[in-house]
Amino acid sequence: MNKNTRRARAIAIAQTKPDARTVAIRHVVMAASAAAAVMALLLPRLF
Repeated sequence: MNKNTRRARAIAIAQTKPDARTVAIRHVVMAASAAAAVMALLLPRLF
């Protein structure tokens, strides 16, 4: 694989758009981590 082929492949991979399922999973993971962070901050104050 020469340099131009490798570069073209890297550009093609970078330009692919994530599908709806991947975006949904990413949002769920971010929401879960945000909820965990809020709980970690609030629980010591409540007890």
